[in-house]
Amino acid sequence: MAATTNAMMAATRDLELVIRHVLAGLGHGIHAGRERGAGVEFSEYRAYAPGDEWRRVDWKLLARADRYFVREAERDSHVATWLWLDATASMAEPSRELEGVNKLWFARTALACMAAIAQRQGDAFGLAICSGGKVAFTPADRGPRHLQRVLARLAAARPDGLPPTAQVLKASLHFARAPGLVLAATDGLDWHGQSGPSTLSEALLRLRKLHHDVRLLTVRTRAEVDADFASGAAYRDPEQDAGLHRYTKSDRAAYLERSGAHFAAIATSCRQNDMVHHEACIEQPLADVLRRWLQKAGARG
Repeated sequence: MAATTNAMMAATRDLELVIRHVLAGLGHGIHAGRERGAGVEFSEYRAYAPGDEWRRVDWKLLARADRYFVREAERDSHVATWLWLDATASMAEPSRELEGVNKLWFARTALACMAAIAQRQGDAFGLAICSGGKVAFTPADRGPRHLQRVLARLAAARPDGLPPTAQVLKASLHFARAPGLVLAATDGLDWHGQSGPSTLSEALLRLRKLHHDVRLLTVRTRAEVDADFASGAAYRDPEQDAGLHRYTKSDRAAYLERSGAHFAAIATSCRQNDMVHHEACIEQPLADVLRRWLQKAGARG
């Protein structure tokens, strides 16, 4: 029953409703960094936006300016949160158990929930969507209106093409100047290419070396994990022009061996570079996946 909730959520286009459902009772923050909010030391005013707490409205300033303003305060440390979505063609892979659920839906909904958590904490958050060889970049900002912007761009993402080239990714990493939190969701299939690390893995490892806190979520279908594909069915790699491959029962052992080695290498790479890594199936309840991803980060810290 819990897993079928994913299919029910995927059937609605109201991403905010999905977020409220997933985050109900989750009660976890993303990081213990410096955040703007209702706390400690006054920093600045900003215009009131729907969703702000009324207790933070400066009523004296309202009387003078005839407009609502909210007091911002600074707490521990400024840490921007960056959401990194893999929206390449392989993310279109659907669940064979849950109608309407594919890897892209699961990944973007997980990141949308993280954006909502960041917004609740008063953190700045930005977005990078890798699709069709390009990076669609949304600069970091705060507040409910910015959350609506990010959610709209996540909802509009479509699985397409190959990952960006190294040159395109390097030009898109201008947010790397100040260390922040990078939450990346991908199927991990592009982590290693035939000639070594892919552009995606190189970019995330580079961010880690620049002292960003990189946390990776790799998502697969249950069929991909168990090699539970229909015997005799023909498949085409959506990111490679290699023609059709007909899957047979005899292919299963070799597939499981290659797949196991591939994802073990991702786990090893993350461990060696002190990056949080969590593997998930898109048939798992999304709230459980987020809870475990956050718990792994907390255990490391």
